[in-house]
Amino acid sequence: MSLLPAGSIWTNVFVTVAVSLFVFLLPTVDLALCKRVGISPQKQTGTNPHAKTLLQVRQIILYAMLALYLALFSYMVFFSRNAAEEYRVNTELFDRFAKSLEIDLGVFELFAVFALEGPMALVDHIRIVNLHDFAEIYLNIMLTVPAGYLLPYVFRWFRAKVHIRPVVACFFMSLFTENVQLVCKVGFYDLDDLITNTLGGLVGSWLFMSFAYVVTNPNWRKDLTSYRKWKKRSRKRALPPFARSMSCARTVLRGTIEDTVREFYVNKLGYHMVGQVLSFETAATNILFKLGDSYIEVRCTNELEELPRQFLDISARNLEKVRNRLQEQGVACGPIEDDDFPGVRRFSFEGPDNVCVSMLESYVG
Repeated sequence: MSLLPAGSIWTNVFVTVAVSLFVFLLPTVDLALCKRVGISPQKQTGTNPHAKTLLQVRQIILYAMLALYLALFSYMVFFSRNAAEEYRVNTELFDRFAKSLEIDLGVFELFAVFALEGPMALVDHIRIVNLHDFAEIYLNIMLTVPAGYLLPYVFRWFRAKVHIRPVVACFFMSLFTENVQLVCKVGFYDLDDLITNTLGGLVGSWLFMSFAYVVTNPNWRKDLTSYRKWKKRSRKRALPPFARSMSCARTVLRGTIEDTVREFYVNKLGYHMVGQVLSFETAATNILFKLGDSYIEVRCTNELEELPRQFLDISARNLEKVRNRLQEQGVACGPIEDDDFPGVRRFSFEGPDNVCVSMLESYVG
């Protein structure tokens, strides 16, 4: 007999309470602890001199919480159920919805009621006829709410596309779960579970945006107002409509002697020289360097001259290790200090042709 049987009302109550407390307490406690030790969950710096280490500890704790959730999720979907002697498969879409709910309106009529009278008006047209199946639907939704909530909370990659990436991750997590259940003969391989688990991820990501992000970002209202003003003004500008398909392809610098340029960017920094073009009109040499997705183009005049001040910013993690490696290559680096814009750290070093190179620390998570 399982401790938390699927379809049980008490199981749904327990999961609801646990998820609700988790959603409320995580950002609240996280922000309170960060303030207590003098760090910020959204920045790399703080009043504490050990801010970097503390932020890494915070990130490890978040990883542990995600691992704990995955362990509990595995127990709920695998170990809390008894294995069957035969494979059990249900490929009829919305079958469990049809068995548990009775709706006296068509799809388009439901949308009309929702649009004209609001979501609460739908309650009058929907009736639960099978409590056990409805409890299964509800439980499958609630099981993946923490995933849709935690993934953007823990990982910056999910926060970048919070509307879609956590939801897609929950779909594939559900697909993996259903296939394991089929192979192990635990539970049903049910297409409806893919829908409800994905819906749970959607609810979780919405809760992150509407609650966790607001709690952990005290300036969210100011940022949102600024973004809305920019978006309204940008509609008549040239490039914003193409922003999704754009990226910064390369940085262009001016140089003098190409041998000196190659010595610095190739032999000291480690960039790969991927192209060189000679301009016969100006007697200049254009050199393209690449490292990962970073491109630097230097236009060398091949003449000794005094060039104006130039700036090159490169983002990287582990500034201490990067700085030590540069100094091993004979590059004199300045101290690591706070950037002019709060939230990041940086250090600088000099390159040829009056170039100031700054290494900016990228965000944790």
